[in-house]
Amino acid sequence: MREVVLDTETTGLDPLNGHRIVEIGCVELVNHVASGRTFHQYVNPERDMPVEAFNVHGLSAEFLTGHPVFADVADAFVDFVGDAPLVIHNASFDMGFINAELARLRRPSIPLAQAVDTVAMARRRFPGAGASLDALCRRFQIDISHRDLHGALKDAQLLAEVYLELIGGRQPDLELAAGIETRGAAVERTARPPRAHAPGPGEDAAHRAFLEKLSDPVWSL
Repeated sequence: MREVVLDTETTGLDPLNGHRIVEIGCVELVNHVASGRTFHQYVNPERDMPVEAFNVHGLSAEFLTGHPVFADVADAFVDFVGDAPLVIHNASFDMGFINAELARLRRPSIPLAQAVDTVAMARRRFPGAGASLDALCRRFQIDISHRDLHGALKDAQLLAEVYLELIGGRQPDLELAAGIETRGAAVERTARPPRAHAPGPGEDAAHRAFLEKLSDPVWSL
């Protein structure tokens, strides 16, 4: 089963007000394990960078002008995502921006139903508790000491770890135990002699005595 954990960074909060994507990060999971394949792209938003957004991710308009516009990376992004479920923290936000970018190019949108919202998952599992990515990392003891600013790929990698914990967590001990036997020498097994299954004389007599207490037992037919 293939899934794609996705995060974006933007110039603001609302694509309907002209805000754009500036970074996309994706991490591929296969059977709930990171495959090592990622998609990461800085995007020139073709506009200024509000200071509020810059303070979140540290991406300046000057830096982004040296990177491709969304139209130039759309094919690679859509091909990487494919029809895989998209694991997103606050899915409606990122999906809104992605589909706004696709709409500018008159390309088909990605259905919101394709997204798995980890905010909703966290609120169902921990009602009343903090559901931000930072809060969940702290809850699951995932190291975020290296994370000074938000970054799409960095946050997607953290979210992949959070997602695996939300669905129950991996069980590395079981995988290790299975791998030891597979990689090691053949395990020597000693066949046991077959056990007798027929009742002994005492068991047979006890069974007949029990049947005499029943009215028309089916076992006596």
